[in-house]
Amino acid sequence: MTSGWIALLDDLSALTKVAAASLDDAGAQAAKAGSKAAGIVIDDAAVTPRYVVGLAAERELAIIAKIAIGSLKNKLLILLPGALLLSALAPWAITPLLMAGGAFLCLEGFHKVMDLIRPHHESPEATVMAVLTAEELEKERVSSAIRTDFILSAEIMAITLASVATSPTWMQALVLGVVGAAMTLLVYGVVAVIVKADDVGLALSRSPRSPVSALGRGIVLGMPVVLKLLSFVGMLAMLWVGGGILIHGLHALGAHGPEEMVHHASETVAHVVPAALQSFLAWLTGAFIAGVLGVLIGALVDPLANYVLIPVFKAVKGMFGKKPAA
Repeated sequence: MTSGWIALLDDLSALTKVAAASLDDAGAQAAKAGSKAAGIVIDDAAVTPRYVVGLAAERELAIIAKIAIGSLKNKLLILLPGALLLSALAPWAITPLLMAGGAFLCLEGFHKVMDLIRPHHESPEATVMAVLTAEELEKERVSSAIRTDFILSAEIMAITLASVATSPTWMQALVLGVVGAAMTLLVYGVVAVIVKADDVGLALSRSPRSPVSALGRGIVLGMPVVLKLLSFVGMLAMLWVGGGILIHGLHALGAHGPEEMVHHASETVAHVVPAALQSFLAWLTGAFIAGVLGVLIGALVDPLANYVLIPVFKAVKGMFGKKPAA
């Protein structure tokens, strides 16, 4: 009897080790997939604070919370099951869809580049927003943020799925869930800190202690710079990530030329610098080439989106949204 209990304990110990190893593997894969989505996360954190501009300060955190809940629903209730179905029924479509998402990132990055070169004026939508009540404006801002988040979340989940495409279904679901929840908490946690930083800085600036007051003034003056820097880094990251996705996607589909060119250029640069800088400059060279490609792809996709995709989408939406005649 004792030997039976010992054997059972041995089996339980072995199963525990297997489970722990599986969770470690899931954690490692989630971290790897999350790092690939860095550009989207940075841009999301930079863009989201604009949704609370002009609204009451006491409503800021509540609005961020509503957007975060909507983002979790996007990822866990819609995109995660959709990703698992895609992996099970049409795994061949993962790479093309990922490349389509990469092209979207390039388009968004291209728009940001053009905004730097040619700042746009106030849109007609902004005029409409001016006549809404505070409650209506808040509702519209939250809805708009969640719609934008859906596109960015879809790209995060697609990148994650591509990273675990060969894993068992339960591992895919676990990694997708971990990445989706972690990215949401990370992005909207950072956004909450950003939108309340001004209030914290203002409170500190009123302190009778000179060092604390100076720190508060520094925070208030520095936050616009931080937001601009974050937006700029997000733009670069979107172009780099989008271009990189397209290069790797072409390689997966059999077009090896672009990836081999990037690899050759990275190695060439690495060989002419000190050993301590080789890895960093090799990565920087690849990121630069991917970013330049991202701008070019964005410039090509822009007219396609404006003159083909958006009109078709509006036409289809109009057909399905049209009310029957009385």
